[in-house]
Amino acid sequence: MAFSDPDVSDLVDSLSLDEKCSLVRGAADPERTATGYVPGVPRLDIPELRLADGPLGIRIPGRSSTAFPASIAVAATFDPELARRQGVAMAREAKASGQHAVLGPGLNLIRVPNCGRNFEYYAEDPVVTADFAAAVVEGLQSKDVLATPKHYVANNQETKRLVVSAEVGERALRELYLPGFEAAVEAGAGSVMTAYNRVNGTHMSDHRRLVTEVLKDEWGFDGYVVSDWFGTASAVGAATAGLDLEMPGISLEALHEAFGLDPDAEMLEEGDDESIPAGETTTPRFATELKSAVESGAVPADRLDDMVARILGQMARIGLLDGDWGGGALDTPEHRDLAETLAARGTVLLKNDDGALPLSDDADVALVGPGVSEAMLGGGGSSEVTPAREVSALAGIRARTDGSVAFEPGVERVVTPSFFDDEREDADADDFPGGKTPDIDTAADCAREADVAVVVVRDATTEGADRETLRLPGEQDELVEAVADAADRTVVVVQSGGPVELPWRDSVDAVVESWYPGQADGDALASILYGDADPSGRLPVTFAPEESYPTASDERFPGVADEAQYDEGVFVGYRHFDAADADDEPTYPFGHGLSYATFEYGDAEVRGDDVVAVAVTNASDRDGREVVQAYVRPPAVAGVERPTRELAGYAAVEVAAGATETVELSLSEHAFRRYDDSEGWTVDAGDYVVEIGRSSRDIRAETTVSR
Repeated sequence: MAFSDPDVSDLVDSLSLDEKCSLVRGAADPERTATGYVPGVPRLDIPELRLADGPLGIRIPGRSSTAFPASIAVAATFDPELARRQGVAMAREAKASGQHAVLGPGLNLIRVPNCGRNFEYYAEDPVVTADFAAAVVEGLQSKDVLATPKHYVANNQETKRLVVSAEVGERALRELYLPGFEAAVEAGAGSVMTAYNRVNGTHMSDHRRLVTEVLKDEWGFDGYVVSDWFGTASAVGAATAGLDLEMPGISLEALHEAFGLDPDAEMLEEGDDESIPAGETTTPRFATELKSAVESGAVPADRLDDMVARILGQMARIGLLDGDWGGGALDTPEHRDLAETLAARGTVLLKNDDGALPLSDDADVALVGPGVSEAMLGGGGSSEVTPAREVSALAGIRARTDGSVAFEPGVERVVTPSFFDDEREDADADDFPGGKTPDIDTAADCAREADVAVVVVRDATTEGADRETLRLPGEQDELVEAVADAADRTVVVVQSGGPVELPWRDSVDAVVESWYPGQADGDALASILYGDADPSGRLPVTFAPEESYPTASDERFPGVADEAQYDEGVFVGYRHFDAADADDEPTYPFGHGLSYATFEYGDAEVRGDDVVAVAVTNASDRDGREVVQAYVRPPAVAGVERPTRELAGYAAVEVAAGATETVELSLSEHAFRRYDDSEGWTVDAGDYVVEIGRSSRDIRAETTVSR
C-alpha cells in the first residue's frame, strides 16, 4: 500500500470492485470546468477530484485567470524563488476555480530547438530544470493543490509524439532527462504524468522500469501516476507497469460532448498522430478492460488497491477527504504584479550597441510589427489561458513614454494556432488598430521619421507540432532589414517560444528576447526599454544556427522509422557546443544576457566543499541585477567523455550603483557526478575547476575544488 494513513486503508477496504475501478479513471465533469475529472463515491463520502491544465496559468473553459509568462521566460530569471511564488499564485487560482490538481509544471529538457512545446519547459540544462521544478512544486503543494510534473519522460518533440521511441541510453536519462522529475518528487509532487512517447520501444504508460522501479521504488514517490490524455497503451500493461489513473477515461465522442466542442476541432482530430491517436486507442482502457483484468488475475487485486490508495492518499493529504479544503483567489493585484515581475525579469538583452537602450523618456518611437497591438500570451495547446486583463506592447509603450508613438504593422499578423479559440485562429490579418494595412515600405517610412524604431517580431509555436524552421514566420526578417536600413536606431524585440535565428542581428542596434511574456507583455516590455527595470534575464537555452544543433540529423530528429536516436548522449545544448568544432559557435551562448549596469568580478574563493564565493562590483552609476553563474570542469578520466563544463550553481543578485556584493554560490553535486552503466553514480577523484562568470562563454574567475 503506497499510503500509510489508516483511514485511507479502511476506505480502500470498504470499496467494491466497481467503485475502485471508478476511482482510477476519468469521467465527464458535470460542471465542464475540469480538464480531468474523477467522480467520488457518495456512499463513503469520497469527494470528486478535479484536475486543471497548466503550467502558464489555470485553464478553465469560459473563465479567466492570470496568464503568467511561458515557463522558458520564468527560467530566464534564474530566480527559483519567483517560480515558487508563481506556484503559490497558481494554487490560489486553482482553489478559487474548484480545481484540486494542476497539470504542470512541464519538465522536459529542451533537446530539440524546433520543439513546439519548448515554451512550456524550462531549460536545456538539468540543474536549472530541477531547481525550477522543485520551486513550482513546492509553491503549488504549499497551498494544498497537487502538482503534476509532466511529461515523464524524454518527451522532447511533438512530431509523432504518440508513437516515436526515444532511443536513449541510461547515462543520458540519468544525467539529463530524469533530474527534473526526481527534484519534483523530492519537493513533494502529488502526481506525475506519463508521456505519450515510447522510451527504448516501450510506451511510457507501460514502462514498468521507469514508472515503478525508478519513480516509485527508487525515488520513493508515493503519489499517483496519471496518463496523458488518451495516452494509455493498454489496461493490463499500464496497470501492472505502475499507472494509477487513466485520463480522460471517456471516449473521444464523450469528451466532445462533455466540453461542447466541435467534433472537427483540430485538437481532437481522430487519426492525427500529432494530436489524438486514431481508432481504438481513443477508447478508455481502464473503463472497458480493467475490471475483467482484475477478476481474471491479469492485474493483481492488490495492484488495484494500491492505485486507489495512492489517489485517495493524495486527496487526504490536501484535506479533501475531511472537507478541509477551499479558499483561493483569482486575478488579484498581487498575481498581476507577479506576472509583470516575471515577464520583466525574464527578458534577456541579447545585444545593446552604443547604449541604444534604455530609451529616453521623450524619444519619438516608431513601433513596428504584426503583433504589437495584442499581448503575446503563449503558444497553442493545453496551456492556453484567457486572462481578465492584458496589455499589448503598443498600449504599454504609449502609457510609459512622453514622446510620440507611431505604429505600423509592416507585415500580416502571425497567428498562434489554438486548440480552443476559433477566433484566435481566424483573426483577420488586416484587423489592425486605426485600420492600418500591413506594408513593409510604409513601416520603413515610419521608422525613418522617428528617433528610434522598435520592431516587435514573434514566432508561432504550439503543442502537437514542431517548427519546420527556426526562422521567423512570414516576412518578418525582411521587415527588420527594411526598418534597420531606414531608421537611425533600431531595437528588435523577439517574442519566441525558444531559440530563433536572427539573420539581421548585425544590422540592428539592440536585440531583446522577451519570450511569451503573458498578460503583462506591454507593461513589462516598457519597463525594460525605458530602463525602469534592469534587463536581468539570461538565456536558459543556446541560440545558434539550426544546422549546428546536435539534433540536426533526421536520425536524431524527428527520427527514422518512428525511432529518434539520442546518440548524442549527454552532449545537448551548451555541452554540445563546448565539445563541437569551432565552426559550431553559438550565436548567443547559454547564460548570456546583458545589463544596463557594468559588473566587475573579484577572485573566486572556496568556502567548504559545496560553496564558492565571489565579489561582484557594480562599476556603473545605476543599480543593476546580475546573474552570477558557476560551472564545473571535471578532471580527465581515460575512456570517459564528459562535457567541457556543467552548470553547478547560480544566483540572481541586486547590486546598487558603485556597491560590491559578495555572492555565495552553492554547487550542485549533479555537476560533479556522472552515471556509469555498471557502477551507477560516480564522482571521479581529482581536482575540479570551478568557473564563475556571466555565461557559459564569459568566465570572469576560477578556483579549484577537490573530490
